[in-house]
Amino acid sequence: MTDPTRITHLVGGKPWTGEAERTGQVFNPATGEQTGVVDFASADLVGEVVETARQAGLAWGTTSLAKRSAVLFAFRQLLDERKEDIAALITAEHGKVLSDAVGEVTRGLEVAEFACGIPHLLKGGFSENASTGVDVYSLRQPLGVVAVISPFNFPAMVPLWFVPVAVACGNSVVLKPSEKDPSAAVAVAQLWLEAGLPEGVVNVVHGDKEAVDALLTHPDVASVSFVGSTPIARYVYETGTAHGKRVQALGGAKNHMLVLPDADLDLAADAAVNAGFGSAGERCMAISALVAVEPVADALVTKIAERMTTLRTGDGTKGTDMGPLVTSQHRDKVAGYVDAGVAEGARLVVDGRDGEFDGGSGGYWLGPTLFDQVTPQMSIYTDEIFGPVLSVVRVGSYDEGLDLINANQYGNGVAIFTNDGGAARRFQHEVQVGMIGVNVPIPVPVSYYSFGGWKNSLFGDSHAYGPDGIHFFTRGKVVTSRWLDPSHGGLDLGFPQNR
Repeated sequence: MTDPTRITHLVGGKPWTGEAERTGQVFNPATGEQTGVVDFASADLVGEVVETARQAGLAWGTTSLAKRSAVLFAFRQLLDERKEDIAALITAEHGKVLSDAVGEVTRGLEVAEFACGIPHLLKGGFSENASTGVDVYSLRQPLGVVAVISPFNFPAMVPLWFVPVAVACGNSVVLKPSEKDPSAAVAVAQLWLEAGLPEGVVNVVHGDKEAVDALLTHPDVASVSFVGSTPIARYVYETGTAHGKRVQALGGAKNHMLVLPDADLDLAADAAVNAGFGSAGERCMAISALVAVEPVADALVTKIAERMTTLRTGDGTKGTDMGPLVTSQHRDKVAGYVDAGVAEGARLVVDGRDGEFDGGSGGYWLGPTLFDQVTPQMSIYTDEIFGPVLSVVRVGSYDEGLDLINANQYGNGVAIFTNDGGAARRFQHEVQVGMIGVNVPIPVPVSYYSFGGWKNSLFGDSHAYGPDGIHFFTRGKVVTSRWLDPSHGGLDLGFPQNR
């Protein structure tokens, strides 16, 4: 067994050389072995990193769009060339299978490709005679230092949602990745330097609540992007906005899949298995509640259970279908929900607590689990489990299923499976959820469109990127407003600049 690798901050383009007062442990979930020690940043160190980013951003924010896009193209090329290496880091620390990890990096790559077109996307506007004799110009300019606080379940993709667009728009970035699997974020950040990005424009700090609070309250941090659980998302939003920052905070989910009696049940069963157990259910877009409109529940449950018998759970480097959970504590928490489901009276169709796992004996294993006859009062329905547990709720009608979904506190994503186009269209208008899939299980938008839900699944601005989302990272302001009234001699009065 080798000594754990030190994982430290990337500040001003260089690994931090100080000595951390506090550290965290990083494990390989497939073996349970400790593989790394990650330095935790103090509030003072976060302040130093923010100042480094601020200084670097002064020059980067005035760099021409042509030079910025050249860096983006170089970064995009490097990310494509190194995606297998980054995927290996994800699997080693998160546990998801390699093919899934490569897919994660590929989705992030799509955002980098989108950001390469920033010269066109940052075009401002001009309105002649907006009022009598008043012409209005608008520009999009950098905010300055922006913070990204990313979760463990997508250690590369979530930072790549935000960082390429923030950099392209001329901002500098302080990224705080999850302390559970930080290496992929550091590796991607180092690619920026190879691509020619000036030192200090992209920085990485590791840590826990102390580092997060320092970013949320620092006066030079202009905006914060966060993805995580709903309680923390609410805290990030409330704390950040109270300190004058723009905040988008994506929270938890309890994504439903409504299956109507006319649906293709084989298609629905395939989708339920893929969306319920992919990445061990540790996706914000995982399907965790399947709402079956009778009389199809028996047949659907049978088809899902049959497909689950073919799934192989084990080490993500061995060609398995599903890997371990990210930590032993999280594995125990998810297993506790399985215990609770049994105690509350749900029918356990497939028990993932027992089985053969193709990995180390110390790995954080829990196989795919299926419950039937789940009621809305059970904890396995009300709570976001964030694990490979799929619950089937039986309802008598479309309206009953719709009411159930709309009553849920979360509104991230939903899917409907039906061959009735009218029912699908009606559902899209009536369901109170941010993202909707029709006969597809995970309605995640394509690369450059905004991602976000409703209700307790999102706090703040839902536009992470895209033509309508660039404004999150930029500052629209009135540059020139001329009042050409002859009595004022055509004097340029100049309206105040509005941030």
